Amino acid sequence: MLDSILKFFVVFFVVVEPLSLVPAFASLTQNYAVDQRRQIATKAVSISALICVIFAVAGAKLLQVLGITLSAFRIGAGILLFLIALDMVFARASPIRGTTAGEENEVKLRHDISVFPLAFPLITGPGAMATIMLAFGESQLSWLAFFAQMLAMLIVLLMAWITMRLTGPMMRVMGVTGANVISRLFGVILAALAVQYIIDGIKGAMH
Repeated sequence: MLDSILKFFVVFFVVVEPLSLVPAFASLTQNYAVDQRRQIATKAVSISALICVIFAVAGAKLLQVLGITLSAFRIGAGILLFLIALDMVFARASPIRGTTAGEENEVKLRHDISVFPLAFPLITGPGAMATIMLAFGESQLSWLAFFAQMLAMLIVLLMAWITMRLTGPMMRVMGVTGANVISRLFGVILAALAVQYIIDGIKGAMH
């Protein structure tokens, strides 16, 4: 059980990537006062936590309703995570986690950016939701494992909140280049884990 919880924590941490939120948050909130930045960070993480809890509780039921097996979802999620990993390795804007040009123009007109694009898709994007549904979709998942994974998920979101609150000092220390270097390292790890998800999905489908 400890191995699966640790694996979920690593994958969720790499997908959410709290450190990569720092330059994005700094750019989005550069015209906001310090108090407003804190409020936006708190609201964004709170909304993300709500989304994550909903997917953790109802994700498996949703797969059943749609008639999607966990093996098929593993393969699909693995491919999605691998695409995200490629964007991270090449330090390029991800169309999966990012926003379109039209959405960016809409963001400029918004006074509250905590829901979009912070909570979704920057913090809780498709990759994060797929990771949650994979981890909590196991039929043999015990209550202990469920709450342990829930705690791991909330710890990652807490780390995202802390990094956004410390955006100023962190940007001075690592800058955009440092964030890209860290992102590349995490991308390699995520690529390997994504391939493992695909292999597990294929094995499960064959059986």
